[in-house]
Amino acid sequence: MADSPVTFDNGIGLGDELDTMGQWLREGRKTVLATVIETWGSSPRSVGSHLVIDQQANFVGSVSGGCIESAVVTEAMELMDGGRPKLIEFGISDAEAWEVGLSCGGAIQVFLENAFNPIYAEHLPKARIENAAIATVTQLDDGSKTSVNSLSDAVGELSLNANSLDQINNMLISGRSGKIEQVGKTLFVRSYVPPYRLIIIGAVHIAQVLATIATEVGYQVTVIDPRRAFANPERFPDINLVCDWPEQILNQLKLDERTALVTLSHDPKIDDPALISALKSSTFYISALGSKRTHSKRIERLTEIGLGDSLHRIRAPAGLNLGGRSPAEIAVSILAQLIQERYIPSA
Repeated sequence: MADSPVTFDNGIGLGDELDTMGQWLREGRKTVLATVIETWGSSPRSVGSHLVIDQQANFVGSVSGGCIESAVVTEAMELMDGGRPKLIEFGISDAEAWEVGLSCGGAIQVFLENAFNPIYAEHLPKARIENAAIATVTQLDDGSKTSVNSLSDAVGELSLNANSLDQINNMLISGRSGKIEQVGKTLFVRSYVPPYRLIIIGAVHIAQVLATIATEVGYQVTVIDPRRAFANPERFPDINLVCDWPEQILNQLKLDERTALVTLSHDPKIDDPALISALKSSTFYISALGSKRTHSKRIERLTEIGLGDSLHRIRAPAGLNLGGRSPAEIAVSILAQLIQERYIPSA
C-alpha cells in the first residue's frame, strides 16, 4: 500500500461504494475495486457497476444483484497483496455459472484491480461538479489508466489518441460507460457524471414523498418554497430545502439538460416564475400540478409573455395517469413520468 493519502469527498455523489472505498484506503486497508465492463442477456446490473472489497472480505456495492458477489470476493482476495489486475467472466457456458446463479441466460465480465491509484484519488472528486471519465486498459493484465475531464484534458499513464478522446467525450455527454478499441488494445471507459437533479417548487405534501423517493432513485433533490410554514426542515429531513422565491434561486442553480423541474404549489406567483426559468433552459423534464382547467389558464399567462412556442414542454397535469389519488400515489406517478422522459423522451 502506498503512503500517499486518498482524499475522496464523502459527499461526492458517486455511490456509497466509492465513498467507502476512499474511507477504507484512508484507514490503510488493502482494497480491491471490481467493475462490470460488459454484460450479455439477463444481467441484473449495468455496465460500470462497482463492488469494493477489503482485506477482510467486507464489501459494498454490487456487480450482479447478489448472484456472483461471493465468487468476485474470492477472486479479489488474490489481488490484496499487489496482484496484477484480472478480467473474469461468468456466463451460461461456464460450469461455475450454475453455481453463482447466472443459469437463466445472463453473462457478465468483471475487471478487478487494486483500488489504490492516484487517478482515482485525484480525479473522482472532480466528478462532483463536472464530468470525468477514466479509461483503463483491460487486456493483458495491464490496468494502466488515464482520466479525461469534460474539457478533453487527459492525465495519466495511458496515452489516448484523438479518436479515443472523441469517443470518450461522446460517452461523457450521455453519461455512458463501455468498451472502446485503440490500436489493438481494449479500453474500458467508466463515465462519472454529476447526479441528475430534481427541483421541486412548492413544499407541499406531495413534495415530501416525491423528494424522498427521487433521492432513493439517485436524484439530487432541491425543494424551493418562499412560505416558511411549508419550507420547514422538520417536514423535509435530509433534503436540500430553500425558503425563498424561485426566481431568486433558479439562476444560481444553472438549470441544464441533467435537471428536471416540477411545480406543485398551485400558486401562480410561485409556480410561474419557475416554469419561465425552466422553459428558457435545457431542462429535460418540466411538469406542473393542476387540473386541465388550471393548466389552460397557465398556458394563457405564459403565452402572453411570449413563451407560446415552448409550452408543449410542460407535462400537465403532472405525472403518468396511473389512476392514483393520494399524495404518495401522485408522487409516484410524477417520478415515473420523469424517469420515462429521461430514458424514452416524448413517449
